[in-house]
Amino acid sequence: MTPRLSTGTAPSPAASNAIVVDGKRKATGGRTRNRVLMTMAVFFAVYGVIAGRLVYLGVQDPDASTAGIGRVLASRPDIVDRNGEVLATDIKTSSLFAEPKNIVDADEALELLSSVLPDLDPEQTFNKLKSGAGFVWLKRQLTPRQQAEIMALGLPGIGFRTETKRFYPGGPTASHILGLVNVDNQGIAGLEKYIDSQGLADLQASGLGTAANLEPFRTSIDLRVQHIVRDELAVAMEKYHAIAAGAVILNAKTGEVVAMASLPDFDPNNPVDAHKTDRLNHMSAGAYEMGSTIKSFTTAMALDSGKVTMESRFDATRPITIGKQTIRDFHGKGRVLTVPEVFIYSSNIGSAREADVVGIEGHREFLKRMGLLDRMKTELPETARPSEPAVWKKVHSITIAFGHGMSTTPLQTAVAAAALMNGGMLFDPTFLPRSQAQAQALGHQVVKQSTSEDMRYLYRLNAEKGSGKRAEVPGYRVGGKTGTAEKVVNGRYSSDKRFNAFLAAFPMDDPQYIVLTIIDEPKPEKPGMAATSGLNAAPVVANIIRRSASLLGVKPEFGHESGALLVTYQ
Repeated sequence: MTPRLSTGTAPSPAASNAIVVDGKRKATGGRTRNRVLMTMAVFFAVYGVIAGRLVYLGVQDPDASTAGIGRVLASRPDIVDRNGEVLATDIKTSSLFAEPKNIVDADEALELLSSVLPDLDPEQTFNKLKSGAGFVWLKRQLTPRQQAEIMALGLPGIGFRTETKRFYPGGPTASHILGLVNVDNQGIAGLEKYIDSQGLADLQASGLGTAANLEPFRTSIDLRVQHIVRDELAVAMEKYHAIAAGAVILNAKTGEVVAMASLPDFDPNNPVDAHKTDRLNHMSAGAYEMGSTIKSFTTAMALDSGKVTMESRFDATRPITIGKQTIRDFHGKGRVLTVPEVFIYSSNIGSAREADVVGIEGHREFLKRMGLLDRMKTELPETARPSEPAVWKKVHSITIAFGHGMSTTPLQTAVAAAALMNGGMLFDPTFLPRSQAQAQALGHQVVKQSTSEDMRYLYRLNAEKGSGKRAEVPGYRVGGKTGTAEKVVNGRYSSDKRFNAFLAAFPMDDPQYIVLTIIDEPKPEKPGMAATSGLNAAPVVANIIRRSASLLGVKPEFGHESGALLVTYQ
């Protein structure tokens, strides 16, 4: 029996065909959809890798080293003054490099780069561009304008690297103290070099020397006072037509250097002149015969020995002849002088007789005890070694008594003078903050308290009645000692070339600060005038104290401007 459809009609050929075509579309659509999904997956994977790389690079330390591009300059700590003012800091700058293997035309590249950087060495730069190396430096520390102009050239194989550059906001103001760094941001002079020696280089090598890990390096310098000192020295050099000048302000209670300058100086931001011989730091790196300022120590030595008192007298009626040398006084009185008179008249004869009382061995021992014959210990690497006779004879002791025949640095002269003023304690000078308690723990007694009191009296007396009158500043009770040393030229002392100094302290009832100025080869201020230290170095001290005393916290007192008071007699 033939089967029958239960309901409806049989499908037409068209309908049967439609069913077949629909089946083919489903199969083809599945394959297409898979291809699209695979393509999208590939694109997502590629862009995912790119995005991941960008994120990785974005979170990397910009100061980290990159293989093939050279070492990024390491960060350095800010250097600040005692009040937190920035003396030196790091800034970011761009440096130019090349990938010679990607340079298309070295001649064209050199020509275009030279149009922006005319100081490029043509031969050296061309050899670098032709070397085929993967990386070479072309120019470090570009200006933003130079970078923009080079970028506009569109040279293939040329790129920029962000580096660290040292910047000194004050320019030359404290250049000899701060020192210098080289092109790799490594300290090569001054406190910059000292900082590296204290472990910064090791931190950088270990990867810990980043800006975030470095605390500011605080100094004892007061930037305001430092500016005043340098400004007064610049005025003095011009006024007295000197070839050099220098000054230091030292805290007599702690040994802290509050300000120190030496002219001519240099700008550490552009130190093209830093290595010239006249840019020497005269205060710590130059050793000089300090002239009659050394008489401070001769008199203190005589008093401290117990063989001389303030009432002792010395015969200065006639010159002293020893061997081929004759010792005379510049302004001789031709009579017997008391100890205060020997000091305020700056008698060479009287000083020689003071030294003779102590003896040769005692004389050298005292100067060594005061730190004047050994290389000074301080943070600055630039310190000169004092000179003295290989074998001391009587003639050496006599001439050294008034400042001839030995040389020492101005800074350590000021340091030794601080011991004469502060009660007898000698402190190594420091450019770092130091409390009075810390200083007492580090210092040592070199003269008696009574000797210090006598020397205060003599310093004040000399400012009132002696050669230091032009150092007086109303209200601040200044005391001091002049020093006019003839310079040695061709093995002989020259009568027209001098190295002048004035060594001062204030206020003399309880000296807080030592101020020392030097002027190298000053000329008379006016025709017919002399050029001794009382006429040039002493007024510079007065100007410095007048402008800086209030900043140093020393209050003037005008109510009892009294004369020098001798506290004790030995």
